[in-house]
Amino acid sequence: MEYMDNVYILGGAQTDFERNWQKEGKGVIALLKEVVTDALKVVGITFSDIERLNEENKVACYVGNFIAENYIDQGHLGALLTEVHPAFYGVPSARYEAACSSSSAALDAAYTKIKAGEYDLAVVVGWELMKTVDSKTCADILGRASYYETEGKDIDFPFPRLFGRLADETIKKYGIGEQRYMDSLAKIACINYGNAKRNPFAQTRKWFMNYEQASRRGTKTNSFVGKRLGISDCSQVTDGAAAVLLASERMVKELGIDRNRVPVVKGYGHRTAPMLFEKKMENARGSRYLLPWTRQAVVDAYHRAGVGVKNIDVFETHDCFTSSEYAAISAFGITEPGMEYEAVEDGRIGFEGEYPVNPGGGLIGCGHPVGASGCRMFLDLYKQVSGTAGDYQVRRADGSIPKNGAMLNIGGTATTNYVFVIGR
Repeated sequence: MEYMDNVYILGGAQTDFERNWQKEGKGVIALLKEVVTDALKVVGITFSDIERLNEENKVACYVGNFIAENYIDQGHLGALLTEVHPAFYGVPSARYEAACSSSSAALDAAYTKIKAGEYDLAVVVGWELMKTVDSKTCADILGRASYYETEGKDIDFPFPRLFGRLADETIKKYGIGEQRYMDSLAKIACINYGNAKRNPFAQTRKWFMNYEQASRRGTKTNSFVGKRLGISDCSQVTDGAAAVLLASERMVKELGIDRNRVPVVKGYGHRTAPMLFEKKMENARGSRYLLPWTRQAVVDAYHRAGVGVKNIDVFETHDCFTSSEYAAISAFGITEPGMEYEAVEDGRIGFEGEYPVNPGGGLIGCGHPVGASGCRMFLDLYKQVSGTAGDYQVRRADGSIPKNGAMLNIGGTATTNYVFVIGR
């Protein structure tokens, strides 16, 4: 089998995560039409181009979605693209599911097919419509990303509880003072809400959050969820979609694009931890890391990319809760395990820090349509390394745009772990 040298990222688009599509009287086809049309327009590819490339057997589609069967009573999601435009008639397309890392699984499949020389262009779409149900039902549906029978069924808001337990285990494993740890989580929330204000697509860009509110859990404006965590520690219930286009070197040449100006996928990591939270904690007892398989996915991606943490200029991480972002700090190698609070306290992960994390707001600030989040993170890294992130563009110390970025997208309680490194 022939393997191509590089997989290029041509660009993409995302919907405004503030929107409620049901209130607008719109459904999944409207969502997909908008994001796919916008993505093709950004890249400069037409539906006629898709038709031509399909005749030449050069294009395929990859759809990431967690659980539309429960939110909108719809399965067979890869085929829905044929309702977006007739250009997709006959184009190979399938749905990929891995809980909140579903669209990372779709990206992985697209990357692999192009790398293997099977196709020259991949249209990758991640989406979720979550505001079709009330909050308690939504939380129950999301509980299916855990081992539902024992960790989700008949439990109110199972994931806040599970990530509250991650907070408990972090304090226990590393002997961190509880107050210092909780203060760090509040600061993480403030960073993400603050970054979201720069992002025109962020769900919370008009919201207010400061450290006083984030640190005072158990109040009317920041009630407890999942025992020690508060509402400020949680990502959002979001409707939205993101799409990116990946291409082979042949396609880049065919489109007349200067390949030296197009970001590439430099490396990836994919590891699966035990499904049950208790088994994860058992597995971690002999490791310095609370989430060793998350760390290993990062190590794998760095190794494939030929980089280390000091070569990464910007990070996107899966802050479904502040406790998951806290654990990601050491998983990325920004600090040693147990010392994550240092990077929070000294500003290292802030927008202007040495290792900026979630400059567009992350899942807490930007929003978390679960099937779209991996694709959205990937798109935001593309924007950062191509210098097209607008008001949330990160700059290196010398004023230049980032050369490399890394993202961590997890499914469940860090059961599925995907990491991508992209750069110029």
